[in-house]
Amino acid sequence: MMDIIHRFHHRNVLVVHGGSTRHRSIFNGVRALSEGEGGTARVKPKVVVIHDAVRPFVEEDFLLKAAGAIQPLVSTVIATTLEGYLDHSLERTKYRASEMPQGFIYDVIYQAYQRCSESDFEFGTECLHLALQYCGTNVKLIEGLPTLWKVTYKGDLAAAESIVKETFSQSACVVTGGSAQATELANALQRSMSALDMEVDVISDLIGDNAKSLSRVELYSSFCEQFLLV
Repeated sequence: MMDIIHRFHHRNVLVVHGGSTRHRSIFNGVRALSEGEGGTARVKPKVVVIHDAVRPFVEEDFLLKAAGAIQPLVSTVIATTLEGYLDHSLERTKYRASEMPQGFIYDVIYQAYQRCSESDFEFGTECLHLALQYCGTNVKLIEGLPTLWKVTYKGDLAAAESIVKETFSQSACVVTGGSAQATELANALQRSMSALDMEVDVISDLIGDNAKSLSRVELYSSFCEQFLLV
């Protein structure tokens, strides 16, 4: 992560050590947004969005719509006894699966972590529940997108690969090299492809920010190839 940040001169990026549990890791990140090294204060953000890296395909527009993502349950949830027998089952229509991302007013989620118990830190998994229980803040939920599933098992990598390929197939970049004739041709191609909902960027050369952008694409493509072949 630090290599990527330094290579592409990213700004406003903090890399924070995780904790021993999910909630401890999240609190480390939330706290780092307002507390700098040595206890120095940072300008805290108004909003913080918490997301899982194992859900790599979240769309930016979705972050503006609600505090939390949910999905209908596709299987019945049951509780078992210590001996492995059925105890009871839940009525599936009343429940939803909670997903990420989740967005909060910064002060709400910070105070929720300040007030929660050690048991919450050790065994809790739901940030929305902490905001409700310790700050009395109920949140707006909307049904998540199909692409918000988690890359959990080896078989999920094939599905992730297909999404990456489909995304790349919908965009292209044309480098004209400063030639007027090439620019005219590229612009015509751009107009034609837009009718097919394909995005075509036209740039004249590979200097400055354009070179950095192309390097980012090359790095991302390389990363995806390595990630999907693991």
